[in-house]
Amino acid sequence: MLGALPRGMARSAGAAIGEVAYYGLARLRRVGVRNLQLAFPEMEGPRREEILKQVYRNLGYLLAEFCLMPRYSRQQASRLIRYEGLENYLRARDRGKGVLILTGHLGAWELSSFYHSLMGYPMGMVIRRLDNPLVDRFVNQIRCQHGNRVIHKDDFARGLIASMRSGETVGILMDTNMTPPQGTFVPFFGVEACTASGMARVAQKTGAAVVPGFLLWEKNEQRYVLHFGEELAVTSSGDAEADAIRNTAAFTAVIEAYIRKYPEQWLWMHRRWKTRPAGEEGIY
Repeated sequence: MLGALPRGMARSAGAAIGEVAYYGLARLRRVGVRNLQLAFPEMEGPRREEILKQVYRNLGYLLAEFCLMPRYSRQQASRLIRYEGLENYLRARDRGKGVLILTGHLGAWELSSFYHSLMGYPMGMVIRRLDNPLVDRFVNQIRCQHGNRVIHKDDFARGLIASMRSGETVGILMDTNMTPPQGTFVPFFGVEACTASGMARVAQKTGAAVVPGFLLWEKNEQRYVLHFGEELAVTSSGDAEADAIRNTAAFTAVIEAYIRKYPEQWLWMHRRWKTRPAGEEGIY
């Protein structure tokens, strides 16, 4: 078990698992290459392959960190992770209308909410149920060890609105492929991508703050940094549908900007552009 190893050994083992997955899961590797071609058409093939290898390595690191999370104390975690922009989160929280953390499958997303709760800021997380109930229960026990709570996607809207009205914080991974009517098409790396519009609609309805939050590996520091960006403006013109599309596009642009800065830390193997507008051919 990775959780029983010293951190350095666990991360090395995780990286090895990631390398095996890179070579062993050909279908996912092809999806990753295709996505990188869409996002960075000007990029040379060898550079795309190197990014994808680093993605698998970072996923191995994330697996190791997840296994180690239950034993981290606040003091230990503070040596491995630091905040940047915490004041942006606190300012939004203190408004009292709730905070929606805009995030995605970038960096160490599982570790981010765990660390934030460990430091005294528990939050809700919108999560899809895992297929195996036993694994789902085990994973959620770790996620919620320090006060976090899970909001399942099948109870998304009601749970999210209730959380905002109580002034709580909820993180939403907003970078996965969706299907209408839950998703709306907005540009992502210049290609239309069906994207969840729920965050935008809840922000419009409740007045909740929207704050970007990503836990990213900073190579020069050799540790993770939990970045909280400035609160994002939420357009509210009176046309709810148009506003939902406009705000969803703006939120997606923020995610894209972070991915462009840290391309080796995003989950390129996800079929992000699977759902296509009517009449358009499939990408994969």
